[in-house]
Amino acid sequence: MKVLLLTFFVLFAGFVNPAIAQKESKVLVFTKTAGFRHKSIEIGVETLKTLGVENQFSITQTEDAEQFNYKILKRYDLVIFLNTTGDVLNPEQELAFEKYIAKGGSFMGVHAATDTEFEWPWFNKLVGAYFLDHPEQSKATIKRIIRSHPSTSHLPDKWEHYDEWYNFKSINKSINVLLMLDETTYVGGKNGSFHPIAWYHEFDGGRSFYTGLGHTVASYKEPEFREHLLGGIFYCLNR
Repeated sequence: MKVLLLTFFVLFAGFVNPAIAQKESKVLVFTKTAGFRHKSIEIGVETLKTLGVENQFSITQTEDAEQFNYKILKRYDLVIFLNTTGDVLNPEQELAFEKYIAKGGSFMGVHAATDTEFEWPWFNKLVGAYFLDHPEQSKATIKRIIRSHPSTSHLPDKWEHYDEWYNFKSINKSINVLLMLDETTYVGGKNGSFHPIAWYHEFDGGRSFYTGLGHTVASYKEPEFREHLLGGIFYCLNR
């Protein structure tokens, strides 16, 4: 009888989906804006919720900066700044977020996250760069630099995509560039041959991932971009 039970257990375990066995992660999505507000925020939140249901992580969305105290932040495995703009945290909240990252928390920035907290040098290093300006929205070619990352493994080496293309300043030299914009394929680029548009790095005890894509509502319906977002989340969750 014991042998039969053991055999059944081994066979059953072989059919268990590893994704189902994965512990559900908790993700805080911060969407506060103190400047321009993107129309894509709402569909961005819904997209992340859908990805969460499909991939064992739960999404909590907030625009309440009071959530940025360490007792609350430590409940989350990842904090996403989704198209935040301007000065969204006070000094005490900034310190709480610094502590969260130092204790091994993860950060992910989407598009306008680089248009946030210009007076906070630590955040500049965490997010990886600051927004400078942008030309009109257009189609451009993105070059895949790193193939093995979960956010880029599904993409072609050259990917044509329509979006709003940020120019950057104060780029952190420690970032690992995943995707690079080819400025010869659109008008208005100001970073030249080194124009990163998605990157990752480990910083101050935690993980950080940023993508400059995600301005348009339509982009959140595109499978390639949704998979790009999911891969960034997987990196931040260390899956």
